Amino acid sequence: MSGSGSSLAAFDCVPVIDISGLRSERRDERDRVAAEIGTAAREIGFFYIGGTGIDEALFERMLAATQEFFALPLEEKMRSYIGLSRCHRGYVPVGEEGLENESRPDLKEAFDTALDLPADDPDHLAGNPMLGPNTWPDLPGFAEAVTSYYRAVLGVGKQLLWAFAVALGEDPEVFARHATKTPSQLRLMHYPYNADAQDGQGIGAHTDYECFTLLKPTAPGLEVLNGAGEWIDVPPVDGTFVVNIGDLLELWTNGTFVATSHRVRRVVEERYSFPLFFNVDYHTEVRPLPRFVTEGGPQRPPLRAGEHLFAQTAQTFTYLRRRIQAGELVLPDGSLATGQFGRQAVGEADGRIS
Repeated sequence: MSGSGSSLAAFDCVPVIDISGLRSERRDERDRVAAEIGTAAREIGFFYIGGTGIDEALFERMLAATQEFFALPLEEKMRSYIGLSRCHRGYVPVGEEGLENESRPDLKEAFDTALDLPADDPDHLAGNPMLGPNTWPDLPGFAEAVTSYYRAVLGVGKQLLWAFAVALGEDPEVFARHATKTPSQLRLMHYPYNADAQDGQGIGAHTDYECFTLLKPTAPGLEVLNGAGEWIDVPPVDGTFVVNIGDLLELWTNGTFVATSHRVRRVVEERYSFPLFFNVDYHTEVRPLPRFVTEGGPQRPPLRAGEHLFAQTAQTFTYLRRRIQAGELVLPDGSLATGQFGRQAVGEADGRIS
């Protein structure tokens, strides 16, 4: 998607941006940080952020709880199987994810959480496929550790939403006004030790469905595709999160911000990864903002944020494909096939969302 003129750079590293200035009382300092973020979003689509103010102990507690859960026997983990949920929460075993025509599944297991709504939430009762209560395993402290981390990172995401708007020259609330009850997902991901990891990917090339992602991994493996078609390592950096632009910000900016393709290569060492996929409210209509639409230029049709998330998810999870085939679920009108974003960077790279 070419929009108003983003050109993906032939970068060889991903910049680190200190975002502590976003909490400054001085507007010029907040604007300075927003401008740095905007440059990275236009030219790379990926950057690290430091200075978030998040206590590292929150991450350590969540990591310990995650390790305890994934160490359980499979039959215990399957008590929280995501296919038992009506709002896409719970344990994702190895082999559950992957496109229907892929020869090999992604080599990982996961546990999916999101905004933890009460069982009597009206959207949940109405059958919304992505809004509702979390599924929690019977492990003391697990829910509390994950929820505390989720809330902290979601707060950083709201700061970034403001910064993206300012960097684009928009009303600072242009995105934030749509982020009141979001299906923003936090995934707890585990890549087991793999002695045969000499080649191939743990997750194939993809863009992310939502607005942007805040990621904290414990080991290398993440790679991002630059404008020259080269895969660049994005290793963990102490005290930072990795941020990448997703499908919806690419659509909102008509390609000015880039949803850059990335993948996870197989690594021998055990790896944990915690992406929070920051979304806007389920029924938000996302279309190119007027400033990014030129007469006679390319313009993508609008999408509804939650419907895009659900449609892409339903095409990559086995239990959801089965529900669709059985007539229990129907994809929303206008649903896209997977891999429809970030194409200016990828060429014909295959798509998979994680």
